Amino acid sequence: MAEPLKEIFNADAVAWLGQRLATAWADFPQDGFARAILADLPSLELKARIERIALEMQHLLPGDFTKSVKIVTKALGAPPPAGDGTDFGNFRVLACHRFVSLAGLDHPDLALEYFARTTRHFSAEFDIRPFILRDQAQVLAVMRAWADEKDWRLRRLASEGARPRLPWGLRLNALVADPKPLFPILEALRDDPVEAVRRSVANNLNDIAKDHPDLLVRYVKPWAKAEARAPLIRHALRHLVKQGHAGALELMGVDGKADLRAGRIKLDAKAIAIGGSLGLGVTITNAGDSSAYAIVDYAIHHLGARGELRPKVFKWTKLTLGPGESVTLARRHSLKPVTTRRYYPGGHKVDLRINGQRVAEAPFDLLPGAGTGEIPQKGQYSGRYRGY
Repeated sequence: MAEPLKEIFNADAVAWLGQRLATAWADFPQDGFARAILADLPSLELKARIERIALEMQHLLPGDFTKSVKIVTKALGAPPPAGDGTDFGNFRVLACHRFVSLAGLDHPDLALEYFARTTRHFSAEFDIRPFILRDQAQVLAVMRAWADEKDWRLRRLASEGARPRLPWGLRLNALVADPKPLFPILEALRDDPVEAVRRSVANNLNDIAKDHPDLLVRYVKPWAKAEARAPLIRHALRHLVKQGHAGALELMGVDGKADLRAGRIKLDAKAIAIGGSLGLGVTITNAGDSSAYAIVDYAIHHLGARGELRPKVFKWTKLTLGPGESVTLARRHSLKPVTTRRYYPGGHKVDLRINGQRVAEAPFDLLPGAGTGEIPQKGQYSGRYRGY
């Protein structure tokens, strides 16, 4: 089994950071820093480890943020080369970013200057968010300027840091309520030459779609005139397509009047143990008089801790069927424990969705297996942690 993500912030990471801080500031108590943190580290999960390190930095670095932020910046050194957009850098730097969002909230100009430089070491998308909450207009204005910068890592931060519903990040409720202040940034980046930046724009749009579906469809519809934006638009509309939103499906080329039918979902087992996999099969037929485009998804309705079923939609395929044409699809769905989901034994079900519409379903039982895939969920980290 892969090493838990929290082990990125282990004794070696603490030693690495302590050494760099001591090199940048001769008075930094490197040994005491490590000793204090390592006493707590084994009992902490990922985010709480980041928080613990940042709090110790705040305790030991100068209380004057104008001095401490210079020390941290110096400790990180020169940013690595930008690369091609596939390497996001050193995860350990998150502890330094968290220090800045804890100690620098009353010094936004210095903090934003720090983020602009050090997001090149590792994205500052989580820790810029407290500053957006404090003064949205000011920070978004700075981020709009970043959207024109040469380094793709800074351009990506302009979008990713302002996502209304960034996973693991503070929710930006004002932008959830009214996302229009984001539009100048997204428009500046929609044709970015780096895929990682365009992907961030699509994720930002997908966040907006969850609260303003009709607005989002109206907003991106003119973008579709440029064929090169098709992948971005597909990714931006993925939530709405799964929900069967008519406007999103139309943008994806779906004819809402198409007569697509599905047979019974065939499962290769009525019961499967956690850690195994479930075989799915179904036949889809175009009963109409013209060719029809089909976006085929399926949802596994997972049993929750309170006995409720919660659907998780997965992509299956996209296809075009001629009049009267049928196709039989088959795939396997893994039920191995993963770091983002806990499995509970009991009754589950799977449903099939064609162009966002549920057309068939079948039940199955999930049996106890090698593990439940349990991970700390929101609210299970250290009670002191409030940043991400």
